[in-house]
Amino acid sequence: MNNAVPMVEVWRGDFLESLHCGAAVVCDERGEIVQIWGNPDRLILPRSSCKMIQALPLITSGAANAFGLAPQHLALACASHNAAQIHIDTIQTWLSGLDLGENDLLCGAQMPRDRAVKDALLADRQAPCQVHNFCSGKHAGFLTLNRHLGGHAEYIDPSHPVQRASLEAFELTTGETSAGFAIDGCSAPNYVCSLHGLARAMSWFAAASDRSDPTSKAALSLVEAMTAHPDLVAGEGRACTELMRAMDGQVAIKTGAEGVFVAILPKQRLGIALKMNDGATRASDAAIAAILVHLKVLSPDHPATRMFVNARQRNWRGIDTGTIGICPEFLPDQARS
Repeated sequence: MNNAVPMVEVWRGDFLESLHCGAAVVCDERGEIVQIWGNPDRLILPRSSCKMIQALPLITSGAANAFGLAPQHLALACASHNAAQIHIDTIQTWLSGLDLGENDLLCGAQMPRDRAVKDALLADRQAPCQVHNFCSGKHAGFLTLNRHLGGHAEYIDPSHPVQRASLEAFELTTGETSAGFAIDGCSAPNYVCSLHGLARAMSWFAAASDRSDPTSKAALSLVEAMTAHPDLVAGEGRACTELMRAMDGQVAIKTGAEGVFVAILPKQRLGIALKMNDGATRASDAAIAAILVHLKVLSPDHPATRMFVNARQRNWRGIDTGTIGICPEFLPDQARS
């Protein structure tokens, strides 16, 4: 975490209350760094930001075609969704089409983020199930690939063909041999790479249309699915969904736990990866939005931008208490005035 850069600051009135430091990398289509803040060589766990990489074998294996998956399914395979009704209905139908059910998932049960679905569960005194897990779309993709490959039921085992295929895709796109893995919140292995490697992978996705190999064609399909269905990638009020909508489907972005965020800019052939030292989502949301404004793919005046960049903070009585702002050491043109 050496050489971290102050990126996001939290002001309460005239007092600087909190400071979030981190690092970010922008890569071109060759995987070369074109802009950097902090240390690009720091090793990170990408967490859910790399779901589009994990979804590549779903397409390259022929599984997506064999089971008739639509762009909506591909978007959910890349998603950290809110478990809104639109998410859980699509995933349940997807599993039914495989003659599988909630018990075949290995992601664990999780309380929905979506208020309406959560309130309905509480009102009926029902426990959440694995379909409500924010990663159930990715796991439905794993199950689809596993059915196609004929693997055993423990598809999250690092030695399983599904996870071996995921690792192969990860090392191909990052251009690195992973130093190891940790178990993610959804129980699948999450492989380590450098911040530069993660940005390199995103630039590889961004330039996929320049290439004709099957893996690049798969990458293009995943990016198109994400940008066509931002509501499925996260949900209402979330940075992924709101900012992709604001950019009119021109850019794909994906959050990851512990302050990771990535972006794929196909027209510019650029990839972005960032990591906040303290793992704060409020900071990674603000930082990715600020970088997208800096690269002129997101309007600084769009209402969605203002949800995250220099966003006004209000207390429980609606009183304006301050801002979550951009540090002048990071992007001075967007710093709090």
